[in-house]
Amino acid sequence: MPELPEVEVVRRGLERWVAHRTVADVEVLHPRAVRRHVAGADDFAHRLKGRHVGAPRRRGKYLWLPLEETNQSVVAHLGMSGQLLVQPQEAPDEKHLRVRIRFADTLGTELRFVDQRTFGGLSLHDNTPDGLPDVIAHIARDPLDPLFDDEAFHLALRRRRTTIKRALLDQTLISGVGNIYADEALWRARLHYERPTAGFTRPRTAELLGHIRDVMNAALSVGGTSFDSLYVNVNGESGYFDRSLDAYGREDLPCRRCGTPMRRRPWMNRSSYFCPKCQRPPRPVGPGRG
Repeated sequence: MPELPEVEVVRRGLERWVAHRTVADVEVLHPRAVRRHVAGADDFAHRLKGRHVGAPRRRGKYLWLPLEETNQSVVAHLGMSGQLLVQPQEAPDEKHLRVRIRFADTLGTELRFVDQRTFGGLSLHDNTPDGLPDVIAHIARDPLDPLFDDEAFHLALRRRRTTIKRALLDQTLISGVGNIYADEALWRARLHYERPTAGFTRPRTAELLGHIRDVMNAALSVGGTSFDSLYVNVNGESGYFDRSLDAYGREDLPCRRCGTPMRRRPWMNRSSYFCPKCQRPPRPVGPGRG
C-alpha cells in the first residue's frame, strides 16, 4: 500500500493538474469504486457535478480533494493498486478504469481513477471544523507536518508499552509510516523492530524521528517507491526509491553498514527486514527482572 511519500507525490501532481478546476461530469464505471459512498454511484456523480475542486490535501497516507463552496471532500482510498491519473481526454481507456472525472474547461485533460484489484475507491464525506474529512479525523499528524508534536509523540510512545514497529504503524499515533519506511528508519536508527517503546529516551525518540523524516524526504525526491506498475504518479511514472532501500526487500544481501547478511522475519502478516548485527533483538525479560 502506498505510504506517505507515494501519496504526497500524487497529491503534488493533483495540485498542479486538478486544483481549482470545475467538474463537468462524473462517470462511474464500476460500483465498487464508490462503495464507501453509501448513497451510491448516481448520487456521487450528481454531488460532484458543477463543483470546484480545491487544493488537494493529505494527512499521512490519506488524500482528499476539498470541494470549494461546500463543507465536503472527496476522499481517495488508493488501496493496493489504486491510481489517480491525469490523462488527455482522447487517451484510450485503461483496462481497469473505474471512475472518470471530466472538467468544464479547455485544458483537454481528465482525472481517472484506475484500480486493478478494486480495493480502493472514491467517496464523499463531510469535513470537520479543522477541514478534515470526518472519516479520517482520528488519524494523527504525520512526521512531515509542521505541526507534528515531537514531545507528545515521545510521551505517547512511553505510555503505549508496545514495540517500536507496532507503534510506528499505528496511524492514530503517527501517520504515513508503513512497512517499508518503518524498516528503513529502524535500520538507520540501529533499532530492532521488537524494541519495547517504554524504555525510549527523548534523545532516542528524536533520533528515530529524524531518520523517519530523512528517509521520507529522500523517497519524495525520487518520486517514492515502486516495485511494480501499480504505484505511479498522476502522469503514470514510477518512483525510483526502491533502488536506494537499505533494509526492505534485501533478505540475504549484505548490510550496507557492516556486511552481515540481512534477515527477513514474518511479522503481523507482513515481513520485517533487519540486520542481525546492527539491530540486535532486545534481551528477554526473565523472572524478577524488568
